[in-house]
Amino acid sequence: RRRDRGPGDGGSGIRGDIGASRPGAVTGTFVGTFRPRRWLRSRHLQTILPNWPARRARVEQRAIPMVSSSVEMLLDCGDGVTLQAFHSSQTKLGREPGKRVAVLLHGWEGSADSTYLLSLAQTFFDQGLEVVRLNLRDHGATHHLNRDLFHSCRLPEVVGAVQAIARRFPASPLVLAGYSLGGNFMLRVASHAEAKHLSIERVIAVSPLLDPAVTMLTLERGFPVYHAYFVRKWSRSLGIKQAAWPGHYDFDDLVRTKSLRDMTNDLVLAHTDYPDIDAYLAGYAITGDRLTTLSAPATVLTALDDPIIEHADLTRLARSPRLDILTTAHGGHCGFIESLGGNDTWVDSQVVALLSRKPDS
Repeated sequence: RRRDRGPGDGGSGIRGDIGASRPGAVTGTFVGTFRPRRWLRSRHLQTILPNWPARRARVEQRAIPMVSSSVEMLLDCGDGVTLQAFHSSQTKLGREPGKRVAVLLHGWEGSADSTYLLSLAQTFFDQGLEVVRLNLRDHGATHHLNRDLFHSCRLPEVVGAVQAIARRFPASPLVLAGYSLGGNFMLRVASHAEAKHLSIERVIAVSPLLDPAVTMLTLERGFPVYHAYFVRKWSRSLGIKQAAWPGHYDFDDLVRTKSLRDMTNDLVLAHTDYPDIDAYLAGYAITGDRLTTLSAPATVLTALDDPIIEHADLTRLARSPRLDILTTAHGGHCGFIESLGGNDTWVDSQVVALLSRKPDS
């Protein structure tokens, strides 16, 4: 077991796995045990593999119990906003109702059916939890539910969705989990939990977006496949939104720009109250003092070789006694795949370990 300092380590001990005893109630950065086969260590391979069709098929097969037990929920999130979710109940398989509820949230341009989310949802389901997979506005097949466009500062409606879920399970504490932008959202929700009277037992954020302004630069200057991927996915989503609300939107010129920055800037000015793109990007950053009000134990799982999230920004997260950061040398962005033949990830095993902890640790 190493006792070095890692990025952002405030002097606390580093442990090799999440199941080990906690070194103390202080914010710490720990080194994880994820060690993929040598040929699987490429950060780009780890980032792209989750969408590989053969892997998708294996995850879907493993997730059949959870998916087959799911029913749609349309959540009243306040202010006329409706978000879609899918609840998988233990009772559908003849079991006792789960005593805890896992609420899972996907990344930008993902959905409740994203491969990584199905894998983690099945893991929670296997551990006996009720599972709710939430779709952000304009994600999945939900573009018709709300006229206004999605943007990443729409935190109140995600808080409202979590409150609506909590009302349906009044005796059950919530475990929040999210990937990428979803992890960012869940950490922000947890920072408002006390004020919103939410009973959150734990938060798990995998490869969460830290500083959107930095990530924008990384996408522009890094491996061009990622920038092109998000432009393509976002353009497709805007086209669906335009078709769902005829006469309200015309994105034809916008999607021709093929630039995330230009697209974001135009949409910020036209469809938000933010004065410019810089103010908007700062609006959903979780760096600085954003996480000082965390009211539940939170764990960030992230790879130092993430090609989308700059690990140096981990040092800019607020020091909170409720926040732990678990870093790995490899894993890419939302990857952490140990072998091609598997149907789960290293993250799944870490979540099992976290669920066995006491709620206040």
